[in-house]
Amino acid sequence: MASKSSQFLRSYGYDLLLGSIAAFYVFAVPYTKVEESFNIQAMHDILYHKHRLENYDHLEFPGVVPRTFIGALIVSVLASPIVGVINLLRLSKIYALIAVRLALGCVVLSTLRFFRVQVRHKFGHQVEAFFVILTALQFHLLFYCTRPLPNILALAVANMAYAYWLRGNFYKALNCLIFATIVFRCDMLLLLCPLALELLLTRSISLCKAIKYCIGPTLLSIGFTIMVDSIMWKKILWPEFEVFWFNSVLNRSSEWGTHSFHWYFTSALPRSLLAAYPLFLLGVLIDRRVLVFVLPVFSFILLYSKLPHKELRFIISSVPMLNLSAAVAANRIYNNRKKTLWKFLNLIMLGLFFISLGCTLVFFLASYDNYPSGNALKDLHQIGHLNNTDELWVHIDTFSAMNGISRFCENDSPWRYSKEEGIPLEEFFRRNFTYLVSEQLDVDGFKCLQHASGFSRVRLQSSLPPIILVKEPKLYIHGNTKIKDIMQINWAGCF
Repeated sequence: MASKSSQFLRSYGYDLLLGSIAAFYVFAVPYTKVEESFNIQAMHDILYHKHRLENYDHLEFPGVVPRTFIGALIVSVLASPIVGVINLLRLSKIYALIAVRLALGCVVLSTLRFFRVQVRHKFGHQVEAFFVILTALQFHLLFYCTRPLPNILALAVANMAYAYWLRGNFYKALNCLIFATIVFRCDMLLLLCPLALELLLTRSISLCKAIKYCIGPTLLSIGFTIMVDSIMWKKILWPEFEVFWFNSVLNRSSEWGTHSFHWYFTSALPRSLLAAYPLFLLGVLIDRRVLVFVLPVFSFILLYSKLPHKELRFIISSVPMLNLSAAVAANRIYNNRKKTLWKFLNLIMLGLFFISLGCTLVFFLASYDNYPSGNALKDLHQIGHLNNTDELWVHIDTFSAMNGISRFCENDSPWRYSKEEGIPLEEFFRRNFTYLVSEQLDVDGFKCLQHASGFSRVRLQSSLPPIILVKEPKLYIHGNTKIKDIMQINWAGCF
């Protein structure tokens, strides 16, 4: 029995470590933001509305650009047995939200395991161990791996591409990136092209064979997404082509904010890689094998830097390969730690590991308080139930819908919800709303009952602790002044 347990830990110990951290993030911060809204609402509707497309959220709130249902369908199918049990036990739908996020995390971490195994075969067990250590010490990869973003669905496929690349299955690697580009994120083209060019220049593939082996998967991927998404959107549609047209041809993504050309290298990568950032640069210098793998990924980030609208999640697919380079450097430093210069580097590396752990803790605490509307609606459900009414109507404003509330956060009867947009503040008292969850402090006809605070900024100070996370009120729960029972409840207050 002991030998079986040790064998199991040798085979899956790293997966248990990374999976436990990712699961902790899910249970601690279950709510989602606007960037995740399409896929999370799609998963809810697939699981709860099934074939009744007229009830689906995306038909009422389609968003700026359409997205594919393929990822949501896959995750929903995987999570459906657990969600079925949750429904049988009549548990809150928030547990179904946790279930679908855990299912997505299993998919992403399974593909990361596939990549990690190839790292072991090519670079050895110690490099694999440092790869896991660096990944565990980073916040963003494991925090994001359970979040239903198109970038994360593309990351899962990119991990498979990296694994096939390390194995020497170059055409499979290209086909994985083709699928990710066509179905999940059109910007994966910026990774596909540098990789294909490098493979052609190094004569790892031939142009004729590349066309031969890739044309079929390309056409199948296009046909698959058009077939599925045309049904779900009720019109002929290739979602990622429309995204490509909107972001690249029309260049309208800049309407959501812009950053300087160097932002990925001076802000996003240092935050996402932490200790791995200087180590990955060192890895390129000390092991020639690494440069071949890093160069297309670096080119991906460089090409992406030309687009003015930038977010960390856009380049998250680069993190596993950069972690590989960092793990190679960490392994070399560790193996030579008894030599004078390398001993000094080893001490610096250990210091970087502790700094990464501290930064990850700060990032987690900030993220924990970054979903105020999810917490506000949870408090409203616990406190605001009224016994003498058939329906409790809650209006959720745009800010609240973007910062933690999804369909999974809603309760069954007597609770009813509205996300109607564009209602003037003076109009609310004429409506039949029982409660408002709103960023507005004062609304005519309603009394502010309770506020929900959220993360605002980091403040440094000379005393202990050196870092303070400042919170401030982000939104408010309001009650209809016509309903006397609301005023008899012991609310926390707004000030």
